[in-house]
Amino acid sequence: MYKLFSVDDHIIEPPGVWADRVPKKFQEAAPHVIEDEGRQFWVYEDQRAPTMGLNAVAGKPREEWQNEPVRYSDMIPGCYDPVERAKDLRSEGIFASVNFPSLPRFAGTLFLEFKDKELAQTCVSAWNDFVIDEWCPAAPELFVPMVILPLWDPKLAAAEIRRCVEKGARAISMVENPAPLGLPSFHTDHWDPIWEACVEADIPICMHIASSGKSTVLTTEEPGIVEIAAAFTRAAHSSVNMMLSPIPRKFPDIKMVWSEGGIGWIPAALERADRQFDRHRYWSRDTDDLLPSDVCRRNMWFCMIEEPIGLKYRSDIGVDKILWESDYPHADTTFPHTQDGAKIVFDGVPDDEVEQITHTNASALFKWEFVAPV
Repeated sequence: MYKLFSVDDHIIEPPGVWADRVPKKFQEAAPHVIEDEGRQFWVYEDQRAPTMGLNAVAGKPREEWQNEPVRYSDMIPGCYDPVERAKDLRSEGIFASVNFPSLPRFAGTLFLEFKDKELAQTCVSAWNDFVIDEWCPAAPELFVPMVILPLWDPKLAAAEIRRCVEKGARAISMVENPAPLGLPSFHTDHWDPIWEACVEADIPICMHIASSGKSTVLTTEEPGIVEIAAAFTRAAHSSVNMMLSPIPRKFPDIKMVWSEGGIGWIPAALERADRQFDRHRYWSRDTDDLLPSDVCRRNMWFCMIEEPIGLKYRSDIGVDKILWESDYPHADTTFPHTQDGAKIVFDGVPDDEVEQITHTNASALFKWEFVAPV
């Protein structure tokens, strides 16, 4: 049996995440679940969420995947119940799991849009407390605590990082590119308080594809599968953007993880980035000698699900920089055929490299004791 550490799974929040944690004055405005029109909705401020369980299709036939869950009963319990989630993951040979949010979006950008920023700050902290105090303790050897940030204020975000690290957080979720959200880019010093706090705590920054919103404008003729199939381009663009930013130069010990972006594209991207850096760095203000590939191999990790072709280039990427993910309960998930899928993916890969990719790389990165049955 393969022993697996998933660095990318997703929590479908149960109804009490905010209702059980925010002060009374925020009860109506904070996210809560209502029954209406024969279904359930998340409501917050003056908005309704369009789905109860974004892409939470685990356990369903593929023919039904286009139908988003409209109530908790449309999902298997492991989507929103940490005890049941732990059972599902262990049955697949997954013994550690890092989880992104769903309703708040992958990096908590929902709260960036809230009109009341005091409410927004309260909601960010409530989600983080839910993860650290309720979700993770349901299986403390399995669930790795990751938290979100108040993105509208980097100093507040740094304070939240330090608060959560004191409580046991091992990672933060950050947007892959703030510019599409109307925020200052990674080519400014705006975000320095966050990077300082992460380096100080020695915790990785996880950047999930689509955390900055849509990267392309779909036409009515273009099927949704196009954006899904081309999603790796987001990781390619955002990671190269970071390689050429001042951030890893100013913070050489920073650790960044590119979630659900795959690995097969990396060697070609690095080759081109280095070549263009050499040709254009003088007029484009990049005058140091640190190649994009140097930054990548020092500061970045990348996640794969089922990529036998990508693994052919593992030595070019760096075996120590590749992580494995399950993506439970989304459509990319290996559940419930994880072991069969891993057998196909890792066929012909040496055992020591399989161990690195499946769990030891992640254990070292997240400073997490990986506990699996003997």
